[in-house]
Amino acid sequence: MLKAVILIGGPQKGTRFRPLSLDIPKPLFPVAGVPLIQHHIEACAALENLKEILLIGFYPIAQIQTFIDDMQKQYNVAIKYLQEFTALGTAGSLYHFRDQIRCGNPDAFFIFVLILLLQELYKFHKEQTSKFQSKACVTIVGTEATRQQSLNYGCIVTNKDTHEVSHYVEKPNSYVSTLISCGIYIFSLDIFQIIGETFNTKQQEYYRNENGNGNKEAGFIQLEKEIFPQLSGTGKMYAFQLNNWWSQLKTAGSAIYANRHYLELYRINHPERLYTLKGEGDCTIIPDVHINPTASIDPTAVLGPNVSIGPGVVVGPGVRIKESIILANAVIEERSLVLHSIIGRGSRVGRWARVEGTPSDPDPNKPFAKMENPPLFNSDGRLNPSITILGCSVTVPSETILLNTIVLPNKELTRSIKNEIIL
Repeated sequence: MLKAVILIGGPQKGTRFRPLSLDIPKPLFPVAGVPLIQHHIEACAALENLKEILLIGFYPIAQIQTFIDDMQKQYNVAIKYLQEFTALGTAGSLYHFRDQIRCGNPDAFFIFVLILLLQELYKFHKEQTSKFQSKACVTIVGTEATRQQSLNYGCIVTNKDTHEVSHYVEKPNSYVSTLISCGIYIFSLDIFQIIGETFNTKQQEYYRNENGNGNKEAGFIQLEKEIFPQLSGTGKMYAFQLNNWWSQLKTAGSAIYANRHYLELYRINHPERLYTLKGEGDCTIIPDVHINPTASIDPTAVLGPNVSIGPGVVVGPGVRIKESIILANAVIEERSLVLHSIIGRGSRVGRWARVEGTPSDPDPNKPFAKMENPPLFNSDGRLNPSITILGCSVTVPSETILLNTIVLPNKELTRSIKNEIIL
């Protein structure tokens, strides 16, 4: 039996995803037409012998429960949400809910899954135990990055013959390895003993300092900084190298990049989610495009490539949309242009308006380059060029231009804006 655990964080996290996460939890933000976390659940549900999916985070359960109920019905798999009382870290949250994870005595459990061959990952994990004397406690999924970008990730040094991890450093100050962690792991249940030892050590240190009746910080334990380094070189940690596409989704700009790749995956996995022309009187489509069936698209509109249209969206005559995500109930009025942008729920773009951002895709000339996640402001205090984002219920007047602009929710603009954040 297998289980999957997906750590989804909480409202204090995902600040770089704002303003999109101000009105909807980041895990529920729609990418390629479905909530981000649904892609993970879908991959897990297809895994043979998987009995349960556990979501761990500290979002209020009211924000998550309806989604969980829908997913259980759609995929016919047991899904539970375990709410942390506070942020406990990647290892601390596992240890806090160790009884729920161990219930049923699963052979192993996945952490931070994504769409890849999960069955192949599990097979690799079991093979390490059969090949070598010591049991594999954790298999970590890695991928190649550039030397410079590797400093922003957990770096893995492995034995090329055995795939054993001999050294692991989280976000090092200098070059260690171009093999980086994807944040996807498969654990045996032995991991709880190792996390427990770290927890007890931190508690004992606290009591020795005579500071009180327990330590809240002792429960905050990070896999990447406290567990993986001590497992390195022990024969209990191995790396599974991923050759497929992989990217983080940390900023709003990365959502459009992820949207493009999920739409490409739909060609193979879910062609029914891609919009196909129905005949005369249909709009012009440049693949790949997802359109919710409840959206209203004028026949003279041109959409694509890499466009997702949410439920209840209205797209007027002569509209051009490219490399963008239009969220639920937004209205794009006639002759408007939307490029490299995300239009929030219930927002309205007036006639003959131009809403445009700057893409932040990886450098195509650098092998293994990942998407950059630069800060909002550069060293001169100026706003870095980025995609344009409209929060929910934003109104853009007719015949105006928005360029590289971020607008927080519930704003009614009155002029053209360039390189600004509208608070």
